[in-house]
Amino acid sequence: MSKQLSLSIIIPVWNEEKRLPRLFSELEKLLASPGQGLLVEEVIFVNDGSTDKSAELIEPFAALRPVRLISYQGNKGKGYAVRVGMEAFQAEYCLIADADVSTPFSEARKFLPDLERGVPVVIGTRKAKGAVVKIHQPFYREKMGQAFTFLARVMTGVSVSDFTCGFKFFRREVARKIAKSSFIDRWSYDAEILFLAKKFGYEIKEIPVSWSNDARTAVRLVKDAGKSLIDLIRTRIKHG
Repeated sequence: MSKQLSLSIIIPVWNEEKRLPRLFSELEKLLASPGQGLLVEEVIFVNDGSTDKSAELIEPFAALRPVRLISYQGNKGKGYAVRVGMEAFQAEYCLIADADVSTPFSEARKFLPDLERGVPVVIGTRKAKGAVVKIHQPFYREKMGQAFTFLARVMTGVSVSDFTCGFKFFRREVARKIAKSSFIDRWSYDAEILFLAKKFGYEIKEIPVSWSNDARTAVRLVKDAGKSLIDLIRTRIKHG
């Protein structure tokens, strides 16, 4: 029987109390069904300065499970939270996942062949052949996403179809190196970490996934689109 790969799941959290019950249910299923080549050693919630009851709900869930809660004061951004998680996990690989479970954890089995052969960065995509989008984003948001993907590809040189799908695997030493060099704290952090992976010479593999839109997004379309563009420019200037 082949050795199971150890996995840490990193979940950034900012005012997610309404999403947590479903997330807990999905994590319970995952933790109760080990196997399929992946052993979930820990789940790390990074509480990005939540002002609701997120931390209060996570604490009892974590008490009897392989779950850690990392909290700090003030909302510093999802990119900052991801960086904290990348610096903290101990397994062979981490999975950076969203609290809305838009991509089910069961999709991880599709990634296993590439993880077993040691691919350093394996990311989910909603936009490549074979992906299944069960619930689409509103038309205008999909078009904005396509525009961001185009700009990110041009400005970073990373030829992936989907920068922002919240289902990304990184080998530990790769995650550490990227976290040490990254500085984008908010919405364009996805593009920065993939740009750094490419810059450092790591292979990036995309896997089509099943995905469902969650309408309760925290993204403010016009305002955050402008900030994302600025951060793409900052990424290019800083990392060359």
